[in-house]
Amino acid sequence: MTNHNLVETALKKLKSLNLDAAEISLSETKGFSVTARLGDVETLEHHLETSFSVTVYQNQCSGSAASSDFSQESIHATIEKACSIASFSSPDPYSGLADPNRLAKHYPNCQLFHPWPITPTDAIALAIECEKKAIAFDKRIINSEGASISTLNSHNIYANTLDFFGEAHVSEHGIHCSVVASENDHMQRDDDYTIARNPADLKSIDFIAQRAAEKTIKKLCARRLKTQTCPVIFEASMAKSLLRSFVQAISGGNLYRQSSFLLNALGQTIFPKNMNIFQQPHLLSAMGSAPFDSEGVATVDQHYVREGELVSYVLGSYSARKLGLQTTGNAGGVFNLSVTNTDVTLQQLIQKMHRGLLVTELMGHGVNIMTGDYSRGAAGFWIENGEIQFPVEEITIAGNLKSLFAGIVAIANDIDIRGSIRSGSILIDRMTVAGE
Repeated sequence: MTNHNLVETALKKLKSLNLDAAEISLSETKGFSVTARLGDVETLEHHLETSFSVTVYQNQCSGSAASSDFSQESIHATIEKACSIASFSSPDPYSGLADPNRLAKHYPNCQLFHPWPITPTDAIALAIECEKKAIAFDKRIINSEGASISTLNSHNIYANTLDFFGEAHVSEHGIHCSVVASENDHMQRDDDYTIARNPADLKSIDFIAQRAAEKTIKKLCARRLKTQTCPVIFEASMAKSLLRSFVQAISGGNLYRQSSFLLNALGQTIFPKNMNIFQQPHLLSAMGSAPFDSEGVATVDQHYVREGELVSYVLGSYSARKLGLQTTGNAGGVFNLSVTNTDVTLQQLIQKMHRGLLVTELMGHGVNIMTGDYSRGAAGFWIENGEIQFPVEEITIAGNLKSLFAGIVAIANDIDIRGSIRSGSILIDRMTVAGE
């Protein structure tokens, strides 16, 4: 039975039970990944993941169950389990399917499916070659944590008893390389990766090998800093984590639980006036694109911050009802969240900062979304006279997200598009840097 037929059979069964409503999610992911280390194959893994989940609603009570078995007996047993759980649940007036008017009856093809016709044998050769190039880059590179190639293809379906049936075929391919360097008994490791829906959009193994090697070499002989307050640049891949914290703070779950420092902040100026934060869910072949959210609601281009002002939260149907608002079509997160940049390069941003810290690595999870307090381990480079002076390690950077957001001076155009949040490097006017 095809996945299509399987979902239709399950829907038919659910409708025969005279429930108030029900919804089904099905996903099937196939592919493989290989890792090579020191010129030899370390792992070859074939992936096959299947998931069928159902949620039923009856008299404001809901029950959910899931299975990885796609047999008809298992599907029926999963439905019965969900119904049984619902019969023991407490009523919740906010639960239920999305508003029928918001469902994506007609949705665009975001071109998310581009299979990579690479064989495991070819992938192994590619991984070995990538690692070899990285090790050969500099004699100070003395070891490797390996290079890996992966390719995955998924088929996802969401359907409900409001006659919504949406499906997406999605592919994801990646190349990763990590090496170790040594100088004067001082060792460092770093890595680089590329990820894309379309294999044609992947960076070359030459590029990944060189980037992994360069990043590792640059970290050698890192020092600690004296504790001080100074400007900080979050390099693009790290800047995304700041925006991720912002998304958490304006997400429905944290808002209705009153555990966000941006509670009741709609209409307030949170960022500098020249800043906009918005999503573009239908960019072709982008990592964060989706024609509909996890409830079947149509995804739309929308602003969350306009000219520094918070104009929208990030809501699914349940959290929207709890807050007395409408869903923003963000069940499951944001889709290609982007931020306006000031059209300067990272080098120009460093010159603009003149003196301060460039953060290229973050450690730990010291972010309190309820208070906005921010404190994380970091590594990077010390900047003086607009130029990199030396690598830095074993420091902690701290502040409060509200003042960090308000203190954004500029955003570079080196946009990292490897994920659902896209950002360039961000310069913040001041943070506490704790070292010696």
